[in-house]
Amino acid sequence: MDVDRAGEDDLVIDFSPPLVAVLLAAERSKGGPLTEEEVLDIRDGATCIRLPRSLAEATAERRGYPDLDPERCWEQWRAVRTQFTD
Repeated sequence: MDVDRAGEDDLVIDFSPPLVAVLLAAERSKGGPLTEEEVLDIRDGATCIRLPRSLAEATAERRGYPDLDPERCWEQWRAVRTQFTD
C-alpha cells in the first residue's frame, strides 16, 4: 500500500440530500433562523451514508459546494446560512 495514499479513501459521512440543503429548507419552512438544537436534531435525523472520501469529494465538486461537517454543522451552518438566506 502506498503510504502517501493511506487514509485518502477512508469512509466519511455523506448526507443525501446535502445537509446544507435540508437545513435551508427547514429554515425557510420555519420562517426564521434555526436554533442550535434544531440544527442538531435535523442533522441527527437526516439521511446519510458512508462513502469513500474520494467519492464524497467528487460528489461535492459536481454539486458545486461542500456540505457541512456533521461534527461542526452548527458552527458551519451559522457561517454559511447568510449566503443562502440573504
